[in-house]
This record gives sequence, C-alpha cells and structure tokens, in this order.
Amino acid sequence: MKLNTSIRKRFRVSNKVKRVASNDRFRLSISRSAKNISAQIIDDIKKITLLSASSVEKDLKSGVKVNKIELSKLVAQKLAKKAQEKNITRIYFDRGSYKYHGRIKVFAETLRENGMEF
Repeated sequence: MKLNTSIRKRFRVSNKVKRVASNDRFRLSISRSAKNISAQIIDDIKKITLLSASSVEKDLKSGVKVNKIELSKLVAQKLAKKAQEKNITRIYFDRGSYKYHGRIKVFAETLRENGMEF
C-alpha cells in the first residue's frame, strides 16, 4: 500500500517519539484543523488516552471571538491544568505532520510556561 507524503511524515515523527518513550513520560499528540485545535496525552505502553483538551469544548466556546493563536493558548493552558491535577509534568511532544511553527509553536510554548517539561 502506497502512503502519501503527509501520512509518511506523521508515522515517521510518531514512531521516533514512541521508540524513546519510557514509563515516566507520556506522549502529547496534537491535531489541528482550519479552525480548531485539539491535543491528547497518551500512555503508549497501556495504549490509553489519559487526558484531552479541545477548542470545541463548551467552556472554551464562550461566545467571545478569539483568533486561532489565542485559542491555541487557551487549549494549552487547559491541558496543562488538567495534567497538573493528575501529576503529569514530563511528556514527549508529538507534533504529527505539522511543522513546529505558528499555532503548534505557540501551543508548545504555552505548555512550557505552565509547568510541562519536554
């Protein structure tokens, strides 16, 4: 089966992260669309999702118009708060097929500011 370039890029990045994964760190997988962004903290050893945050959740859609960069910051702050409640501070950042630029970079920097290590 022949895979296109974006799928190969996603597999390449995710597999590198999974290879170095250990018991004390989890993987943060991020996905974005034209309007929204979402992220999950995943335990690859047990194959379960521990936490998730998305811009389509009701408490983030408060009716106030914000741009996509600000929305990324809000989702990152919410995910960091949930992770601190479960004592998760060390993660691997799986950017998928996205470049470390724009909304993805702002998301990662906001996580670092809120106490996450990767």
